[in-house]
Amino acid sequence: MIKKRTKRSRFRGTHTHGRGFKKKARGSGHRGGVGRAGSGKKADQKKDLINFPFGKDKALRRKPKIKLNTINLSQISEKFAGQKEVKLQGYKILSNGDIKEKMTIYADAASESAIGKIKKAGGDIVLTNKK
Repeated sequence: MIKKRTKRSRFRGTHTHGRGFKKKARGSGHRGGVGRAGSGKKADQKKDLINFPFGKDKALRRKPKIKLNTINLSQISEKFAGQKEVKLQGYKILSNGDIKEKMTIYADAASESAIGKIKKAGGDIVLTNKK
């Protein structure tokens, strides 16, 4: 392939530098503006979402998901041995391991199998963030 010369070198010596009429090449008068200029009355192809007058973005209506930390039953039985009440705000309890003590656990969420294991041990679980 033959190397194409750059526009800068090709237009040297011409009056218009490829812009047509000579007055168009002066300043920025022919350009029409900068940024989001030109999205006026009839420029339908240039309408972006910011200028579009109907509705709002769905992302603004979406509630953010709260990411919960996870903790296993085996970790609870190790860390909180001997306690009757355990408050785990911001945690979801998973059923990995077993719990042998009778305790009341306050958490935001728990898996069904974890709830079953806690109740089987004689304890109780209170979910503070019910949907």
